[in-house]
Amino acid sequence: MREIYLNHADTAPLHPDVMGLIMPFFGYHYGTPGNPSCFSDTPRQAVRDARERVARLIGADAAEIVFTSGGTEAANMAILGAARARKSGHIITSSVEQACVLLSCRHLEEEGFRLTCLPVDASGLVDPAAVEDAIRDDTILITIMHANHEVGTLEPVRDIGRLAKRHGITFHCDAVQSAGKLPIDVDVLQADLVSFSSHMLYGPKGAGALYVRKGTAISPVFFGAGQEKGLRPGTLNVPSIVGFGKACEIAGKDLEKNALLTASLRDALEQSLLERIPGARVNAQGISRAPHILSMSFEGIQGDALAAWLDFEGITVDTSASLFARHPSHVLTAMGIPADLAFSSVRFSPGWENTSAQIVRTAHVAADAVRMLREFSRQVGDDETCIVTFPDRKEAKLAVASLGEKGIPFAVTARPVELSHLVGPRIAVAIALSHEGRAGALLGERDIAMTGIHRLKGLSRQRTVQEELFWEKVAKIRKGKD
Repeated sequence: MREIYLNHADTAPLHPDVMGLIMPFFGYHYGTPGNPSCFSDTPRQAVRDARERVARLIGADAAEIVFTSGGTEAANMAILGAARARKSGHIITSSVEQACVLLSCRHLEEEGFRLTCLPVDASGLVDPAAVEDAIRDDTILITIMHANHEVGTLEPVRDIGRLAKRHGITFHCDAVQSAGKLPIDVDVLQADLVSFSSHMLYGPKGAGALYVRKGTAISPVFFGAGQEKGLRPGTLNVPSIVGFGKACEIAGKDLEKNALLTASLRDALEQSLLERIPGARVNAQGISRAPHILSMSFEGIQGDALAAWLDFEGITVDTSASLFARHPSHVLTAMGIPADLAFSSVRFSPGWENTSAQIVRTAHVAADAVRMLREFSRQVGDDETCIVTFPDRKEAKLAVASLGEKGIPFAVTARPVELSHLVGPRIAVAIALSHEGRAGALLGERDIAMTGIHRLKGLSRQRTVQEELFWEKVAKIRKGKD
């Protein structure tokens, strides 16, 4: 069975044309671009070409591109650098930004900068009017993402960029999820700083970029020999930068075609899951979303359990919440999604290389997995559950086949976070406590290797009465506002 990869919002495979271009820079053209010798001529020219290609993707000048190790470093450089260039002041961001943005802003708050973290609506949208209301005389920076990494919401960054320009405020836009997937023009966005990453658009890991508009005040965060205009000193990662440039060129050429294809795959999966699975809902449904992101919640299950079951079947997706870790997604929480639905969320993220047949298989496997997880949850309720972990996927598959053969109730689930120190895959098997002895004896008889049997209370958390009443009140208030 060929594996199905539906996690392109996390990373994308390396484009074959990129692979062919970068290989000589590992073993043959290994000179550093900053060295004046002729041995560095080829790497130096390759970096120049890459800078041009990266800039072209977002409508910038090559001189405005600063290479980094990725989107996280670029965002840190933008936020910390822009703030420290002004020494003090007020920063505006939103409650659904990536961790690198939120934590950078909070770090500056600890240093004495003032911070406003704006709420979002039920679709994850930032209201430009709220941004304008939050602007103060001492506001120095606004940082809002283009496309949300969890639900795909496209923020009104053009309107926010115009606001920032009118008030003379530096505007940073995190475009990690949109660059190479949607058209971006820094002048249309009115952005002063834009961060994006290579591996998100089929380039190699280890490279990213920060667009710095000419005249934008920004202080260095790192210090060294002065590479990248002193903003990012250190030896350049030439192979990754060269690959990044090629990936940008390919993405720009195929952008419209790939966006349409990816969106069609996403929409087909969305429709199929809604038809097949009762109690399924789309997060941020009905608004403009990035073409490659679909976030869905499934009543009565854990998202990480469903992700693990799909992983067991060779399908890679992602979940931003872990019930075992009691850590809900900050994005879904900010959108007002109830805790049980936030914990039941899964992100599907197709790419242009996925096929319609893969989408059909994913919908079929997901529907079966949700049905079996719900059935198992009804059987065990809030009773203790045995979680069996395995050293590898092969042993887990043997265990599932054996339990199914003997009619012992089970569910494929995620390994609890407290067992993360164990070796082996993230998948585990849950068995009702009443069947622990029988299951253990069966697996032992068949010499199926286990790393342990652990007890856990409440595999699938349901809403309490108090929570139901609370969210009913929230719904009434929202309905009244609408």
